[in-house]
Amino acid sequence: MFKDRKEAGNKLALKLNKYKNQNVLVLAIPRGGVEVGFEIAVYLNSDFDILVSRKLPIPYNPEAGFGAIAEDGSAYINKDASLWVGKNEIERIKKEQINEIKRRIEVLRGGRSLTSVKGRIVILIDDGLAMGSTMRASIKYCRNKNAKKVIVAVPVSGEDVFYEIKQLVDEAYVLEMPYNFMAVAQAYLNWTDVTDEDVIELMEKWKAHII
Repeated sequence: MFKDRKEAGNKLALKLNKYKNQNVLVLAIPRGGVEVGFEIAVYLNSDFDILVSRKLPIPYNPEAGFGAIAEDGSAYINKDASLWVGKNEIERIKKEQINEIKRRIEVLRGGRSLTSVKGRIVILIDDGLAMGSTMRASIKYCRNKNAKKVIVAVPVSGEDVFYEIKQLVDEAYVLEMPYNFMAVAQAYLNWTDVTDEDVIELMEKWKAHII
């Protein structure tokens, strides 16, 4: 469906055309969302930043998760999945991910505070929604910080997850909802893991763009 995240970002940006030059804030969830978000922010001539949100992995199956946590501690816990993880274990895993969030803020944002969302129209971007946990935690962050309007935009999503997310926000946009959707990677011809270095390079590119 998409050659890569850059192409996905360019296509998604066109869907958000009404927000061009409207002083919105594009917040990308690292790492994959940053490549998509960068293209959108450039097109919309918006503000751009990274909102760090982390999946809470199930101990015996770290690829799966029972929820997610954002950088202010806003957490989403999947009730069904969390039945498999004890309360003490949940708290331990949350602490581990908060430490990783602190590391990412230091490395990817240079330790600075996130651009304020208070009173802003915020567009949350990721490279796709599978379970949607990190997006849910990010939405909670924006609500807790009194964003004026919260919008979610992704290139690809499962249908059920997208419509659940849509109920939590003011607007939601998606380009593709494939039948039998299993993983975000299946929507991309060229799928590679985005590294810290890739994100840092994009943020440097952004700084150069706005100077």
